Amino acid sequence: MKFLSRFYIDGFILSIIAVAVLASIFPAQGTAAEVLSWATKIAIFLLFLLYGARLHPREALAGLTHWRLHAAVLTATFVLFPLLGLALSVLEPTLLSGGLYTGVLYLCLVPSTVQSSIAFTSIARGNVPGAMVSATLSNMLGVFLTPLLVIALMNTTGEAHVDASSVLDIVVQLLLPFVLGQLLRPLVADWLQRNAAPTKLVDRGSILLVVYAAFSAGMVENAWAGLSPWQVLGLVAVMCGLLAVVLAVTWFAGRRLGFSVPDQIVVVFCGSKKSLATGLPMATVLFAGQPIGLIVLPLMIFHQIQLIVCAALAQRYARRADPQPEPADTGH
Repeated sequence: MKFLSRFYIDGFILSIIAVAVLASIFPAQGTAAEVLSWATKIAIFLLFLLYGARLHPREALAGLTHWRLHAAVLTATFVLFPLLGLALSVLEPTLLSGGLYTGVLYLCLVPSTVQSSIAFTSIARGNVPGAMVSATLSNMLGVFLTPLLVIALMNTTGEAHVDASSVLDIVVQLLLPFVLGQLLRPLVADWLQRNAAPTKLVDRGSILLVVYAAFSAGMVENAWAGLSPWQVLGLVAVMCGLLAVVLAVTWFAGRRLGFSVPDQIVVVFCGSKKSLATGLPMATVLFAGQPIGLIVLPLMIFHQIQLIVCAALAQRYARRADPQPEPADTGH
């Protein structure tokens, strides 16, 4: 990593790219896919267990009460993104086919990621408690808001249903380990403060697992079939432009709203993300009978681009930050 840094090459970004290429060549299927799914769930459980053990209860409470921060993130996720998605209709059918534009608009309606948003906020040394609340709130509200937005803005076949198991998954994978971590904090907090390596390893390892799982699923489902290279390149360009606009708006908004730097980091990372884990299952219900692989392709591409770009941003924030004894800062 130190050798690569001399040439301004980030080893973490190279790891993400390498994992994506590996999954494209050797996608997990059958039993391997099931093992990967469980490994990802365990990594996320450990991630939030460590967050709970590391954060002081006062910091967690401050994250819950920071309503201005959460409102900014939710506005970016469920107002800014849908407006940009509607504006991109001018690219249909010249640059985006009808099916691809449907997917682009759909990705603008899904909620923010939870795991990667919080992991990148932690790497960037932002307000981790605030990110936990904002990202989790976005994901939970998205279970209800995304189907409503799809029905209001798009034509879908069949009736849209919301599976209560989505809410249960959020509770079991995120809330439960965080509470357990808070209970274990008196026993392990001092050790974690002296040894940052475990949290750092889980932060980055969980992101790499998500990348591998996402690319594996795309290859198994033949999401790339039927598209010309020029269509794929055009879609990638649109996704890069969309992410650039959202990152610029969230960065500017965070500064104009007077947030501290740790809170600005939350707005940027939580407000610019879109959840593949939530978006894929919803798409199978909301677009029954339609080409799901084509519709979710923009979300898959955007997901990978956001991971690579945000990894670079997180490293940049971390290098600019002054050394702190704690990686999280709730500064309001």
